[in-house]
Amino acid sequence: MLKRYSSRTKRYRQTILLKKLENAQSYDRIAGYFSSSILEIAGESLKSISGKIRVVCNSHLEALDVKTANAAVLTMTREWKTQIDKLYDEQLKSRLSLLYELLRTGKLEVKVLPNESFGLMHGKAGVITMESGERTSFLGSANETKAGWQLNYELVWEDNDEESVSWVQDEFNALWHHKLARPLSEAIINDIDRLSGRKEVSFKQWRNEKDLRPALVESPVFRHYNGLWPHQKYFVHKAFQEFKSGRGTRMILADQVGLGKTVQMAAAAMLMSLSTGRSGLIIAPKTLIYQWQDELMKLLHLPSAIWTGRHWVDENQIKYPDSDPIRAIKNCPRLFGIISQGLITHENEAVQKLLDIQFECVIVDEAHRCRRSNLKKDSYEKPDPNNLMKYLLKLSSRCNNMILGTATPMQLYPIELHDLLTVLSAGSSHVLGNELSKWQRANEFIFRLVSGEEEIINYEQLWDYIRNPFPPARENELLFGTIRDELRMASNKSTIKGSRLNQLGHRPKERLFEENNLFQKHNPFIRSIIRRTRTFLEETNNPETGEPYLKKVRVQLFGESNDEAILLPGYLKDAYDAATEFCTALNKIMPGSGFIKTLLLRRMGSSIIAGKNTALKMRGESFHFDEHEDDDGIEQLSGIATKIGKNERDILEKLVHFLERDKLNDPKFEVLSDLLFQKQWHTQGCIIFSQYFDTAAYFAELTASKHRELKIGLYAGADKSGYWLNKHFARCKKEYLKGAVTSGEIKLLFGTDSASEGLNLQRLGTLINLDLPWNPTKLEQRKGRIQRIGQVLDSVKVYNMRYKDSVEDRVHEILSERLQGLYDIFGQIPDILEDVWVDVAVNDLEEAKRRINKVETRSSFEIKYDQIQDFDFETCKKVVNQHDIDDVLYKAW
Repeated sequence: MLKRYSSRTKRYRQTILLKKLENAQSYDRIAGYFSSSILEIAGESLKSISGKIRVVCNSHLEALDVKTANAAVLTMTREWKTQIDKLYDEQLKSRLSLLYELLRTGKLEVKVLPNESFGLMHGKAGVITMESGERTSFLGSANETKAGWQLNYELVWEDNDEESVSWVQDEFNALWHHKLARPLSEAIINDIDRLSGRKEVSFKQWRNEKDLRPALVESPVFRHYNGLWPHQKYFVHKAFQEFKSGRGTRMILADQVGLGKTVQMAAAAMLMSLSTGRSGLIIAPKTLIYQWQDELMKLLHLPSAIWTGRHWVDENQIKYPDSDPIRAIKNCPRLFGIISQGLITHENEAVQKLLDIQFECVIVDEAHRCRRSNLKKDSYEKPDPNNLMKYLLKLSSRCNNMILGTATPMQLYPIELHDLLTVLSAGSSHVLGNELSKWQRANEFIFRLVSGEEEIINYEQLWDYIRNPFPPARENELLFGTIRDELRMASNKSTIKGSRLNQLGHRPKERLFEENNLFQKHNPFIRSIIRRTRTFLEETNNPETGEPYLKKVRVQLFGESNDEAILLPGYLKDAYDAATEFCTALNKIMPGSGFIKTLLLRRMGSSIIAGKNTALKMRGESFHFDEHEDDDGIEQLSGIATKIGKNERDILEKLVHFLERDKLNDPKFEVLSDLLFQKQWHTQGCIIFSQYFDTAAYFAELTASKHRELKIGLYAGADKSGYWLNKHFARCKKEYLKGAVTSGEIKLLFGTDSASEGLNLQRLGTLINLDLPWNPTKLEQRKGRIQRIGQVLDSVKVYNMRYKDSVEDRVHEILSERLQGLYDIFGQIPDILEDVWVDVAVNDLEEAKRRINKVETRSSFEIKYDQIQDFDFETCKKVVNQHDIDDVLYKAW
C-alpha cells in the first residue's frame, strides 16, 4: 500500500524508520553522502536489527581515485576527516561510539561510489525487511541526516507493494555491486574509534610525557591530507627521541626527491620548539622560502615569518617594518623564522646578527650547497669552506638541534658527507666525537673502514675508533648498553677516555671483536644520515601490512632517442648558429661568468620567443625576466649592451632578423600538441615545464587559442600566475591553481621552475619538459611533482624536448651513457654537472668530458642508510589543545 508523507504535516521519522527498524531483519539504504549522522536519526533502532545494515552512498571520489584500492582509501579518508572535523563536538562522541561498534562487528557495511559513476546521488531510497519478514520500501528527498528527516521540508513515499520493493532493491543492488563501489576504508573506521574516545591533555602534561603524537595527530597533515607515511613517521620519531635523550638532534635527512623531506624536518623542529618554547630557524634557497612558509601552515598549522632582507613578513603577508634591519632581524614576530641562503652567501650584515641567538632547532634545506671550495678527488686536506659552510659552522655551536636536508649529500666525493657531519659536530660531540676523535680528521682510512675495505685487528686501535664518539645503547643493548652500564656512562654522554678500556671486563672486550662488520654497522655516517630511496620503499614490505611501504610509480621516459630530437627549420637553424657565434664572441671579450656568456644559448634552447627576448634585452631593449630566474648575474644582463662592440651587435641584429623573418610556430609546439591531443596525454592531466616564464606563457597561450573550452593554468613567480579559458586570461593566486588541479578542474598546467619545488601534482599523470634545465637536479625536482606519494596511477609519462644539434642535444649525447650510472649512485644527477653545459656552450668539449669523467660510475663508499619503522599516530586518542599550541607558536623571538 502506498503512503505519502510530508514533513509539513507529519513527522515521518517515527512512522517509517524507528518503528519499522526496531528488531528488523535487515536494512538496505541508498543514501546521499556518508556521514556520522546516519545514527542520529535511527540510533538504537539500528543496533536492534538482527541482520545486516547496508548503506551505499556518494563522495567526492572520482573514477581516477578508485583506479587503485589505495588511492580510493586515501581520497575517501581525507574527505571524511575534513567533513567530521567541522562537525565534531562532545555531543557527537556517543554517536560515533555506536557507529564504530556497528562497523567493527560487521553489522553495518558501507560502500562509497565516485561522483563520476552517476553524478551526485540525489536519489534516496531504502528497503526494510521487518521482524515479521515483510518488506517495505521508501523513497524521497530525505537524506540520512537529522536535518533531512526532522528539520527540513522533505517528501517521502512509502510502498510495501512487492513490485515497488523489488524495484528499489534492484536499484540498491546495482549500486552496491557497481565495479567502482569501494568499501568504507579501515582508516575511516579507525578514525571513528579515535574520535569516540578523544581526550584533550594539557600542554604541561604533554611536555612531561615522551609521546610526540598528541601534538601532531590533529595537525592538517593528518586531518586534511594523507597523514605521514611510515618513513616520514620514523624520521620524526627518531629526531624527537634524539632531542629527548639530552644529546640533541644532529641529523642529515637525505631522502630522494618526492619523498616529503619538508614535512619531516618541519614536524620534528616544531615538536622540539613546542617542548621548550624556544625559537626555530629555517635556512632555504631564495626560490623555496615562500614554499616553506606555505607548507608549514598548510600541513602543520605552523605560523612563520620570512626575512626579506629589510623586514619580516608573516604567514598572512603582514609586514613588520623597521628602519634598522640590524635591530629588526632579532625581532621575528613568530617562533619560527625563515631566511634565504643567498643572504648568507653574500654575507648580509643583518643575517650575521642571528649568530647572537640560541635557537632550539635550525633546519637547512638543500644543505649540499654548504661545501668546501677545495673539493678534489682523493684529497683529504683541511676544508676551505664557502660562505654558507662558514656561517653554519658558527651557527651549529649556537643551536641545540640541527637538521640538514638534501637529496644529494654526496655530489661527487665521500668527503662532502664528512663536511656536512663536521657542520653538525660543531655543536655536539656525539656526531664525530670531540677534537681528539679519529673521526674528526677526514682520511682515506675512515672511508675504507666504514665501507668494509679495511679492518682493525687490535684492541687499542678498535677502542680508539669506537669510544669517541661511543654509540648509544639503543644501537646494541647487549654490547653498547653493557659497556655503558659497566662504566656508569650517562645516556647523553658520547665520549670515553682511552684509559677506561682497562676498566672493562673481559667479556665486553671480546664482544667488541666478535661483532661482525662492527664499523659498517656502527659509525658516525650511518648514525647521523638517513636516506631512503623510492626504490627501497617500493620494494620493501611493511611487516604490519605485508604491502610495500610505498606504492610503486613507474616512469615511462620519452624523447630520449636521437631521432626524437626536434629538427630546426632553416631560418631557426640560422638563428641558432648566430646565437652560437655570439656566445663565442662574448666569451673572448668577457672572461668570467659562464652564466652570462651562455644565457642566450640557454634561452634559445628553450624556445624561439625566449631567444628573441634575450637578444632584445642584450641589445638594450626592455624585457622583464621572471623572479625565479635568479641565477647569479642575471641583473647584469641589461648591462651587456654597453659592453659589446659592433661585431657582437651585428650578430644580435642578424639573430633577431632570422627570428622575425618567419612567423611560423615554434616546432616544439607541434610536438606538444601531438602529445597532448593526438596521444591524449591531456586526459590524464599534464604539467608542462620550462625554465623560463616567456616560454611557458607563450606555449600556454598558443595551446589555449586552439582549445578554448579547456581551462589551462599558468603557474609562475611573482603575480604572473593565472588561467586561460575561452580566449580570456585571468590572473589568480597560486593556491587557486593548486586547488583546481587537485579537484580535476584544471588538467593542463604550464609552469616555470617555481612549480618544480614543493608543489604536489600527483593528480596529474604526465609531464613534458619544454627544455632541459642546465642544473640537472631540476629535472628530478620536476619529475618529483608527479612521481610522488599519493600518485594514483601505476606509471607516469615524461617527455624531454630538445632541438637537434643544440647545446642540450650535444650535452645529452656525451652524458647519455653515464646518466644511469650516476643516478644509481646519487639518486639524482649531481648539481656540479651544470658546468658541463657551459663547457659545451663555449665549445670546450674536452673540458666537458674531463668534468664528466671525474664522476665515478660506481661508488666506493656504500653505507646502508635506509631506516624505517611504522608508528601508529592515527589511532592516538590523546590530543593537545590547538589553542595551547598556538599560544607557543605565535610568540615572537
